[in-house]
Amino acid sequence: MLKRGEEMQRDLWTSLLLVWITCVQYSSMAPLNNQSQSLQTASAMIPRNRPSEGQRILSRAKRGWVWNQMFVLEEFSGPDPILVGRLHTDLDMGNKNIKYVLAGEGAGTIFAINERTGDIHAMKRLDREEKAEYTLTAQVIDRDTDKPLEPPSEFIIKVQDINDNPPQFIEGPYKGSVPEMSQVGTSVTRVTATDADDPVYGNSARLVYSILEGQPYFSIDQTTAIIRVALAGMDREMREEYLVVIQAKDMGGHMGGLSGTTTVTVTLTDINDNPPKFSKGSYEFTIPEDLGIGKPGGRVKANDRDIGENAKSAYSIIGGDERDVFEIVTDAQTQEGILRLKKPLDFESKKSYNLTVVATNIRADSITGGPYMDQATVKIIIEDADEPPVFTKSAYLFDVHENAAINTVIGAVAARDQDATHSQVRYFIDRHTDLERQFNINVDDGKITLAKPLDRETDMWHNITVTATEVRNHSQISRAIVAIKVLDINDNAPEFATEYEAFLCENGKPGQVIQTISAVDKDNPSQGHTFHYRLEMLNNPNFTIKNNLNNSISVLAKHDSFRRQKQETYLLPIVVTDDGEPPMSSTNTLTIRVCGCSRDGTVQSCNVEAFVLPIGLSMGALIAILAKVEHKNEPLIIKDDEDVRENIIRYDDEGGGEEDTEAFDIATLQNPDGINGYLPRKDIKPDLQFMPRQGQHSGPNGVDVDEFINVRLHEADNDPTAPPYDSIQIYGYEGRGSIAGSLSSLETASSDSDQNYDYLREWGPRFRRLGELYSVGESDKET
Repeated sequence: MLKRGEEMQRDLWTSLLLVWITCVQYSSMAPLNNQSQSLQTASAMIPRNRPSEGQRILSRAKRGWVWNQMFVLEEFSGPDPILVGRLHTDLDMGNKNIKYVLAGEGAGTIFAINERTGDIHAMKRLDREEKAEYTLTAQVIDRDTDKPLEPPSEFIIKVQDINDNPPQFIEGPYKGSVPEMSQVGTSVTRVTATDADDPVYGNSARLVYSILEGQPYFSIDQTTAIIRVALAGMDREMREEYLVVIQAKDMGGHMGGLSGTTTVTVTLTDINDNPPKFSKGSYEFTIPEDLGIGKPGGRVKANDRDIGENAKSAYSIIGGDERDVFEIVTDAQTQEGILRLKKPLDFESKKSYNLTVVATNIRADSITGGPYMDQATVKIIIEDADEPPVFTKSAYLFDVHENAAINTVIGAVAARDQDATHSQVRYFIDRHTDLERQFNINVDDGKITLAKPLDRETDMWHNITVTATEVRNHSQISRAIVAIKVLDINDNAPEFATEYEAFLCENGKPGQVIQTISAVDKDNPSQGHTFHYRLEMLNNPNFTIKNNLNNSISVLAKHDSFRRQKQETYLLPIVVTDDGEPPMSSTNTLTIRVCGCSRDGTVQSCNVEAFVLPIGLSMGALIAILAKVEHKNEPLIIKDDEDVRENIIRYDDEGGGEEDTEAFDIATLQNPDGINGYLPRKDIKPDLQFMPRQGQHSGPNGVDVDEFINVRLHEADNDPTAPPYDSIQIYGYEGRGSIAGSLSSLETASSDSDQNYDYLREWGPRFRRLGELYSVGESDKET
């Protein structure tokens, strides 16, 4: 192979030879014809006299510029400028007034023209790869006047290519890959070279590819430059990478052509063509008996010569683990098989295991037809460990009757040491689960006894924890749950479900239901409760009972002659008996109050005094209200003939007199709005609407307080929509500094005598709430 310098030197001599031949042609030829590198023009030669008959007429047509291409070799670097061509016109008859002018690309710099002869020379070394052609304009002018003698003509000078550029691999070096074990002819990659020479002229740019290094493993197509596998059975595990040197040569690969090279690194990619292989055929591990669940007991490793996903293996146990005690998982980082514990070990029942472990490739390869696998034997030896005693049950369930005697044996627990030493066991109760110390346990035999009396109605279940400890090693402790159920006995009598209080209307009919009664029993018989009711007085003249067949009864009235004046309260003893063994019974008293009711049966009043006083107040309450108004020295009633201008004034008090504008306006007591109509109460929302009552008519200046209060009390007592809601009303205010007490119905603290309001509870449900409010006030005052 010729060096590039030698090739260029040879091409230069070839170019010089061509130039020499051209110069010889120029010197040996007369005016150049159309095919030579010249441009010519000629003037018409026309005879002045008409030729005679038979004389040959010679004529020449006028010619202008004859256009032609000129060529010049690139890279010519002789001592003198190279002659490119000559311009000539027929006007040039050797006279000196003709001047040749050259204009256009490179005129005067690259190309120079002899203005007298028309010779064109290349003044510089040309490179076709830099510029392939130049467009110029030639013209003939008069030397004296600089006027054109002929029109300008355009022509082209082409730079003729020589093979001066070797092929180049612009994208090199290259990398390619192909799976190992690929068949011959498998494509690896493709390379591409370029040549800057003229692809049209000659073979300077015609490339041929070949392999200089990399055989016999690879081959290349000399035209397409595709690299292919040339050797079958290439194994990545034997050699993974190959360096291939590719050559591209121009001139169609013939001698004298220029060449360029590049490298291609070919990598064999892995396929799953190797099975996993255990490093040894058998393994042996010793693990303690008390190894925790999920803890590793040993590791095995199957190596695979493949890489990546092809080298990953899954491990499994296919034999020797009938009890399903072990499992094996794959360590994702190390690809080891980790033996782990799934169930607790028991040295006393099995002291060793012989497992068969298999490693299998996860990925199957379509070329080799995997997957592959390998197996090994793993022997596991169990090492005895000191374990706590083991109870025969994890939880015990006992029952005992609630009337069991102290020291009664409820049940027994049992535990034993399963180690080879068979240590003796002691039993204890965890007192955190038996704070009341209700039970005891025998430390030697585990019998649980009763320490305190039981009551099922207080605690139905007792859950305690019993511990078992080895005598020789107190740190080995085991626990068991003991649930003790207290069984019921019939030791509670039934009783009323609640404290009943019944109300009987005076105008009620015989047989009316006064009260429905049900009972409860703290005991819990397995068949449920069945209660029996009877009146303590079998032939009660006033009341009777009816069984409702649902463990309840209804109390009925026998007649309709109940009157509050005769007897306002009846106490009815009722005996309730259960079906237990032995039967238990209790006597419960139902209080029945006789009340006045409306026509629709609504209870209104249940007190004798309320029946006697229509104004709705007891005698004591009325006296208390009137006592509030009474002054120590002055009468309560203000006479009509005393003009007090609607003011209450103490005349023995040096107050403001009639001009006292701060005194309270007593017109509030008159309620003049009530004169013309009914004024609804603002402290309640009445359920029913009634026609307005006619109020007491009184003049604007005449006020009788005694009569006014009586009228208002009578109206409030007979209005069913106005229950005795309590509201603070100030009936009189006698100016600042008055020693007179307030008339408020609640301010009883200033009373000279204590008032007991318990009687309000006896008037029925409508007055019971009022009595409770007053009783609360009295109790607060005492405290």
